[in-house]
Amino acid sequence: MTDTARTRDDGPAQVERRQTLLNQGYHLVRSGVLAPGPRVHRDLGAIWQLLTWGPSIAGGYRASTVRAPEQTAFVDEQRSATFRELDERTDRLANALRDLGVGPRTPVALLCRNHGGLVESMVALAKLGATTLLLNSGLSPAQVSAVVAEQRPALLLADQEFLDRCPDLPEDLEVRSTWADDGASGLAGLVAAGTAARVPVPDRPGRTVVMTSGTTSTPKGARRPHPHGLSEAASLLSVIPLRTGDRMMITTPIFHTWGLAALQLGMALHAELVLPRRFDPEETLRTIAEQRVTALVAVPVMLQRILDLPAHVKARHDTSSLRVVAYSGSAMPADQVTRFLDEFGPVLYGLYGSTEASWASISTPADLAAEPTTAGRPPLGTRIGILDDDGRPVPRGAVGQICVGNGMLFEGYTNGTGKPMFGDLMATGDRGRLDAEGRLFVLGRADDMIVSGGENVFPRPVEDAIAALPEVADVAVLGVPDERFGHRFAAYVVLHAGAALTAEALVDRLRGTLPRFSLPRDVHFLDVLPRNPTGKVVRRELPGADGP
Repeated sequence: MTDTARTRDDGPAQVERRQTLLNQGYHLVRSGVLAPGPRVHRDLGAIWQLLTWGPSIAGGYRASTVRAPEQTAFVDEQRSATFRELDERTDRLANALRDLGVGPRTPVALLCRNHGGLVESMVALAKLGATTLLLNSGLSPAQVSAVVAEQRPALLLADQEFLDRCPDLPEDLEVRSTWADDGASGLAGLVAAGTAARVPVPDRPGRTVVMTSGTTSTPKGARRPHPHGLSEAASLLSVIPLRTGDRMMITTPIFHTWGLAALQLGMALHAELVLPRRFDPEETLRTIAEQRVTALVAVPVMLQRILDLPAHVKARHDTSSLRVVAYSGSAMPADQVTRFLDEFGPVLYGLYGSTEASWASISTPADLAAEPTTAGRPPLGTRIGILDDDGRPVPRGAVGQICVGNGMLFEGYTNGTGKPMFGDLMATGDRGRLDAEGRLFVLGRADDMIVSGGENVFPRPVEDAIAALPEVADVAVLGVPDERFGHRFAAYVVLHAGAALTAEALVDRLRGTLPRFSLPRDVHFLDVLPRNPTGKVVRRELPGADGP
């Protein structure tokens, strides 16, 4: 080898790539995803399945079937299934779906809560190479109709409760029930009717389309990329200490990017998934205690409802099995972060990301103990840039647009649009800053920022200040149009039962915490904030709210 060749091979980019691969391998071995042991033939068989099927949900579950066939794959409210049983049922389901005309690239919409039927449907569609459209279960019937009209699926698999709402669906759309079905015409009937023949590997892997939340307008379809081997799992596992065989309770909806990521991560770990269809705070604690759940995947509003349970209710359930409580989907108020750490110990991990970017940063219990409002640091294989509007880096500590680069950036919306790119970094639409320790702080959506008194003001600090008041159970703050000033802050506040607080008293108590130009000029007291299943506030349902 010449000196020139050696220099080229050992350049900074190559050295960094080798180091990244070594780090990925370390975290995959540490978590047990790659664990050399006495059953080497099973490990090699699992790797062969991933090579054959690719790192799709079909390949992941085929690999788990080879490596741990008799281990429980999921438990829901009606049944459980081992990886072997799931593999056999999804072969039957895929063959039955093929008889209905589903094949490679055929779009099929799923409108389901979390349960085993949803997982089986996703695996069966992946085995066929179909395109899976994950619809938000919080959509109104009109929104469901609009999404179906735009995406034009050939088949809709939906829980019966959503079909009973009578959305306006095309007459030629094939519809099958996935929960509370009548047997023959539902998912159970399809599984029973399908042959047991092994499904051949499709020429091209299928795609998954995740719908945006639709909190302000008609949801858009975001095309998710195929995972690149196990590097994405290694990225999350570099910060979140999940292990092979964990019992993961996924309470956040799987149709959301965070729930989908949890499913895929659980698949890589061949974890046992505990899948409640609906979230109930006490039932969640009871399930954790009875099934010795080791990891809880949730959104902040769910953790808030757990914290709001009476102390004697929380005390009657043993949650000592929990090692990880991971949340995403929206910001968690600082006082609730501190309370959760105090009550449940150093188990809390916060993931900041989006439908388009997957993940950007993860906060550890140590990060949150030091700075409860931080979004943490980028995990392995992810970069964050704080850029000005022209794409230039801003000084450390300055506010700019948050831009993210990783291997799981979305491939664009199904309507042909996308997000602004600056090199290999994608703009998230949020604004924030990095502190001296490299921790990210998200201040809010760029279009939520208002100019007040000549200052750029974001709603997050205002929400945190209001949430810290003992009378307040829930709060949302956003900019609303103002004829004189252009925009002003409006606060939407839910009080604890029996609490009393006037708008004037609330604003007066904020004066010692917030600058004058940050104080809300409108305060609306509501019985409950309108939130979608992922915990995001539905802005269009707030009185007086307007804008994007």
